[in-house]
Amino acid sequence: MENIDNLRIGLAADHAGYELKEFIRVLLDKAGIPYIDYGTYTTESSNYANYGHKLAEAIEKEEVNRGIGICGSGNGINITLNRHKAVRSALCWDEQITYLARAHNDANVLALPGRFLSLDLAQKMVDVFLHTPFEGGRHQERVDDINVC
Repeated sequence: MENIDNLRIGLAADHAGYELKEFIRVLLDKAGIPYIDYGTYTTESSNYANYGHKLAEAIEKEEVNRGIGICGSGNGINITLNRHKAVRSALCWDEQITYLARAHNDANVLALPGRFLSLDLAQKMVDVFLHTPFEGGRHQERVDDINVC
């Protein structure tokens, strides 16, 4: 398992991901893992792109080194996040996909479908995301080939 002592997590969600984001904040607080919450801060209708860009920019500026983005399906915020060169966001829906996203793809953002996950499953996925190291090796070559510019 990876040492999580140096993690700084960024959180971002739209209205559909707000409640799950708040649940994850509590998990991070209990674990003593520092985070920055980039919004939203209510359940009022909001645009996932606004919060996804804030999280991605924080990763680019190295304010945080990993993130969790949440919207209703997870797709919108995932697409937004991946428009940024420094981000490798993975849309995940179970523990195994989350594990592979970290171990094989060095995903630095976990994108979650807020309307489709139980809190119990989300908790397990966050734990996997935080504790799974990147395997490197043959996977590093593949990660290096992702960006086109």
